[in-house]
Amino acid sequence: MEGTKITLALKEFPILKNCTDREIEWLGGKSTTKSFFKGESIYKEGEEAGHVYFVMEGSAKLGITSSVGKILIKDIIHANDIFGENIFTQVNVRKEFAEVMKGKITILSIRKEDFQKLILHNQKFANDVINLVVLRLNGLEKRMENFIFKKAKARIVDFIVSTGKTRGIKIGIDEMLINHGMSHKEIAFLTDTSRQTVARVLGELKKDCLIHFSSRKPSKILIRNLANLSSF
Repeated sequence: MEGTKITLALKEFPILKNCTDREIEWLGGKSTTKSFFKGESIYKEGEEAGHVYFVMEGSAKLGITSSVGKILIKDIIHANDIFGENIFTQVNVRKEFAEVMKGKITILSIRKEDFQKLILHNQKFANDVINLVVLRLNGLEKRMENFIFKKAKARIVDFIVSTGKTRGIKIGIDEMLINHGMSHKEIAFLTDTSRQTVARVLGELKKDCLIHFSSRKPSKILIRNLANLSSF
């Protein structure tokens, strides 16, 4: 990817909103473009944490594997997101894995040292990165609370609502379309439920006219009314 195109693409990232054009151009010059395909690992648990990644297109899942082999999906990363950004600890190996969800993902790989240079040079950018790390940690904390205090159906509804709020496309007055791009099994990992439970709950919500989806494209969900679903 040409330098000018990389610079223009980086300007679309919310995390860089407080960076100057010169800083973004410098960051683009320090980056390497890489592509991965469905099922491929971007990095694995235990590997050296030497880079930060900017997603140009596609999506990836971040997760950890327990000692008994159970997978916990920590987060889903989409275009214009970054990941691998938690570089403020002394731990130099990954405690999570990153894997392509579907199709193809194109990322910009930036060395940790270069990312840190920009953080030291731009205090507002540093604050934005810290806020992102805190936001993601709060998201994990909320999931733990939901697991303890909410039933499976409520956790799945929360997933749909939060996806609608962050990535939904408004259609008409009340309806909103989301394309989460996940299988029932992956939603189950993210909501700490089972694949069968996800399928059942989505079917119930469709029957109650709270959402709609087709059997051909189940990853696309039309939320009939976000407020009604939020209060469900």
